[in-house]
Amino acid sequence: MTTLPPFTAAVLQLRSTPDRSANRERLLSCLDEAAAAGADLILTPENTDQIAPREERLAGAESLDGTFVSTVREKARALSRWILIGSFGERSATKERIRNTSVLVDPRGGIAAVYRKLHLFDVETPDGASYRESAAVEPGDEVVAAATSFGMLGLSVCYDLRFPELYRRLAAQGATMLAVPSAFTVPTGQAHWELLLRARAVENLAYVLAPAQVGEHFPGRQSYGHALVVDPWGEVLADGGQAPDTFVLARIEPAVVEHYRTMLPALAHRRLT
Repeated sequence: MTTLPPFTAAVLQLRSTPDRSANRERLLSCLDEAAAAGADLILTPENTDQIAPREERLAGAESLDGTFVSTVREKARALSRWILIGSFGERSATKERIRNTSVLVDPRGGIAAVYRKLHLFDVETPDGASYRESAAVEPGDEVVAAATSFGMLGLSVCYDLRFPELYRRLAAQGATMLAVPSAFTVPTGQAHWELLLRARAVENLAYVLAPAQVGEHFPGRQSYGHALVVDPWGEVLADGGQAPDTFVLARIEPAVVEHYRTMLPALAHRRLT
């Protein structure tokens, strides 16, 4: 096996609001800064385009060839970088719901992969807040691992993190990196965010790249932050804390995945599928 060379990944930590135009401008600035800092692969959080009440989200939904994705594709081409749009609100066939869609863009501005969030966040959190993502979002139905210049990248979004069978499927498809763009709530983030990310890394002996939303998006809606990069042994390589509109960098070494999967071949020892 020919091991791919090391590279630098950047996970963004944004505070998206209902203002789509302002969100886009902050995103483009962060992408420029991350590229200038040496990032080869840049990942943005869930709902990068907008976090807003349901009716505004529905009204702001765009197609894959709409303004938002097209703008990021142009930026990827200009920077000659891989960019993962953690997710945006994609228009669906019905006006009552949208899709929570992740888009991987290659350095030429082409769409390399599209993933639509499988698991929807219908939960009451410990602070008494109620979330019904399925009221506005229709779930995807496909597991997606995409080939990049750095190896296979397994795609997921936020609440997917609680379903380890998804990541085992991605590892079986060859993923050596797992993307988990998120907008975790504060109480669930405090309790489980780092714990679950480290578990998914260790279970699959893969890097986990987790860009995050942070802070107050509009009254009553806040995100935990702490964008993380975790290595295949469960060590946290980078943590964004709670600073908005920034990023953290980490060196990703494909040889490390190969080393641990050879030393501890748990994926080959599976008895259940």
